[in-house]
Order: sequence, then structure tokens, then C-alpha cells
Amino acid sequence: MTDLVINTMAEKKVILVTGGTGLIGEAIKTIVEREGRKPNEEWVFVSSKEADLANKEQTKALFAKYKPTHVIHLAAMVGGLFRNLKYNLDFLRTNIQINDNVLQTAFEHNVKKVVSCLSTCIFPDKTTYPIDETMIHNGPPHSSNFGYSYAKRLIDVQNRGYHQQHGCHFTAVIPTNVFGPHDNFNLEDGHVLPGLIHKVYESKKNGTPFVIWGTGSPRRQFIYSLDLARLFLWVLREYQEIDPIILSVGEEDEVSIKEAADMVIEAMDFKGEVVMDTTKSDGQFKKTASNAKLMKLNPDFKFTPIKQALKETVDWFVKNYDIARK
Repeated sequence: MTDLVINTMAEKKVILVTGGTGLIGEAIKTIVEREGRKPNEEWVFVSSKEADLANKEQTKALFAKYKPTHVIHLAAMVGGLFRNLKYNLDFLRTNIQINDNVLQTAFEHNVKKVVSCLSTCIFPDKTTYPIDETMIHNGPPHSSNFGYSYAKRLIDVQNRGYHQQHGCHFTAVIPTNVFGPHDNFNLEDGHVLPGLIHKVYESKKNGTPFVIWGTGSPRRQFIYSLDLARLFLWVLREYQEIDPIILSVGEEDEVSIKEAADMVIEAMDFKGEVVMDTTKSDGQFKKTASNAKLMKLNPDFKFTPIKQALKETVDWFVKNYDIARK
């Protein structure tokens, strides 16, 4: 009986999720509560209110408090295009500090596994498509957000260093364009899909034209935050490599901004005028990523159809408009 109790205690996992109140953290919380919690798992979701992870002492105190065995590291200093352009050094230094504190403290506390979240912006600006996991360090990232991109790249470098020198199982995932409930729907610095959702809502409410910036021709791979959350659980429990893995829908599921806007219009049941403002820049035409590695290792995974995912996101936004629009 004593041996059984000891074995059960030894298997207990305490999973600390940094950045736990953001888009991806909230999605992981939802999936864990709905379908993913295992009896031996205790999940702890923390935000910057609980600890400033750029501060080493606060990071150590957080780990001492919760004693995690596993970490999903989502926390980062983030911002839109214009903030990145203006504060590249701040994005570099702050994110390096956050990542170094989390990984080193995880090592000091003998954390069994860390899964960090990277971004497709880390890939070289000049590259061939589709991009894959082997191409991360093949050239400089886009100059607009080089600070954030290099800080994220260094997580991959650190993961390899901790594995080589200490045998740590630290790895990372690279999602494509994430969207879903709890996204940043701010019209000034939100991403493409939440921005479109907010603009359609305002146009419908005010009886004004819905204006899409640019030609609508750039193409993107969008991944629903709840699908990404399910994949995070799979990576945490099953993925054995140190090298990162791209988490994305397939190349065939890439959609244009215009197609995405049309789906948002349908989900919002908007009947008003739609205007393409072609005086606005299109940005990068495409950033196609290969999900071949994911599909080889997890061939049975089924992504939520984008129309259904968008409808669920639109419904959440409308229901939570007063909070979401800020």
C-alpha cells in the first residue's frame, strides 16, 4: 500500500502555464477543463500580475510557490507592427530576460519538460516556401521586428544547450496565425482576423461600410486556438524531440484575407457594403509553413473547419463585446 502511494505521488504532474490569461493560455484552460485533464495533473495558469518573469527573483519565487514538474511557456512581451518598429531593443532585451529566467529556473527546479511558444516571424525574411523547422536560422528575420524574432530564436538555441549540457527536455512549438476567443480584438494593434471581426461588428452596428485594408490577396494559414491547445497537450505528453515543431493547418488550407473577410461577414450575418481600400499596404504576401512533421507524428489529428471556428469566435466576441473590444 505504501509503495502504491509513493508511486502515485511520484507520477503527479504540476503543469505551470506562463502567460496563462492570453489567447493561447485561455484556450489551453478551456480544453483542459472540457476534455483534457488527467487525474494525476494539476494545472496552474499564471499571468504577469502574479510575477514579472523579466525579474529573476520573482521568477524563482513563482517556481518555489508552485513547484512545477512541467512548464508551458507562453509569456512574452508582445506588440503590433508599429510598437515593434519603435522598440526593437526593448523587445529583444525583455524577451531574452523572460526566457532566460524561465528556462534557467526550470533547470534549477529539475522541471521534467518545458514547451515554449515561438512564432513564424522568427523565420528568415528571404526564404523559400513552404518554410519548415530546419530553416529557422538560415538568415536574418524581417527587420521590422528583429528584436522579438531573435529573442524567440534564442529559445531554440537555449533548448539545445540545456539538452546538450544538462540533458534537459526543453522544446518549442511554432504556431501559424492563431485566432479564437480571448484574442486581442483591439482595432489599433490586433491581428488580422480579430481586427476583421471587430470592424464587421462596428459596421453592422452603425450601418457603415465594412472597409478591408489592402487588396485582400495575401494568404495566411489560420489555426483555431482550441485546436492549438489540443496540440499543446499532445506536445507536452507525447512529443519527444528537442527540435521545435510547427503547429499549423496544411498548405492546402491557406486562405486569402478576402476569403477570411467573407467568412467573417457570413458568420456575423452582415448585409452592408464592403469596400476594399487598396491605398493601404498588403504586407507580406504569404508565409506558407509546412505541417508535414506534425502530420507524420500525429496523423489522426483533425482541425476544426475554419468556418465553424470563425463562427464560434464571432459568437464569443459578440457575447463579450464590452471586454473584448478594448
